[in-house]
Amino acid sequence: MRARRVPRPVLVVAACLGLTVGVTVALAAVQRPADAQSDLEAEGRELYETGCISCHGTEGAGVKGPEGDVRGPSIVDAGEAGAYYQLSTGRMPLANSSDDPVRKPPAYSPTEIRALVAYVASLGNGPPLPSVDLDGADVAAGGELFRANCQACHSAAGSGGALSYGRAAPALHSATPEQIAAAVRSGPGQMPVFGDAEIDQRQLDELTAYVRYLREPEDPGGFPIGRIGPIPEGFVAWSVGIVALLALVFWIGTRSPIRRKEEP
Repeated sequence: MRARRVPRPVLVVAACLGLTVGVTVALAAVQRPADAQSDLEAEGRELYETGCISCHGTEGAGVKGPEGDVRGPSIVDAGEAGAYYQLSTGRMPLANSSDDPVRKPPAYSPTEIRALVAYVASLGNGPPLPSVDLDGADVAAGGELFRANCQACHSAAGSGGALSYGRAAPALHSATPEQIAAAVRSGPGQMPVFGDAEIDQRQLDELTAYVRYLREPEDPGGFPIGRIGPIPEGFVAWSVGIVALLALVFWIGTRSPIRRKEEP
């Protein structure tokens, strides 16, 4: 019995339908992330216009006060890194634009922060939010980077320190790895920006690992004394040593046989 042949037009139509379905699926797969990102940026724009636009202005260009002072700086080139650092540490938004931004609980949920970060990143060509991999990172090498680039402001123990014009470098013990990396790449406040040319990805992992180590460092050979750094700790050691030495001299003096003979 001969097999029934399928007419050629039917084969052509089937092939066209298959090709159409394949192309549609492929285009949907490509467009889905783009649409999701667009939706995220739209959500971020709504949040921005509610809580940020009064200080940072339309499209993040910044706003000047009535006397020409800067009410809010431009954040066009803040990028993902800058926006994430400020929002996740609660430094932004400020209730009063004249206040100094300090660490506090975030005003937005993680989902809202993601949306705001996406919108701020769309305003310009700022640094992306870096990824951090601490597995196998060389903590000792990170310590060398910290002492060369960070210790002068944040202190040897990462406890923070005073800067010029009444500013202060914050303590680092509460920072998450993502916040540490974001600060390195965005340079918040008076902190310089460290790009890939200054600190590459491997070094960023090492530096972040060392800053995390400073939260609970080892203290061989002595007491941590609050981990306030080698210079203050040395001063405390000298002060305690001098007081102890004076006390010992006084005690020896009271036990002197010469003094006993002179007593009536």
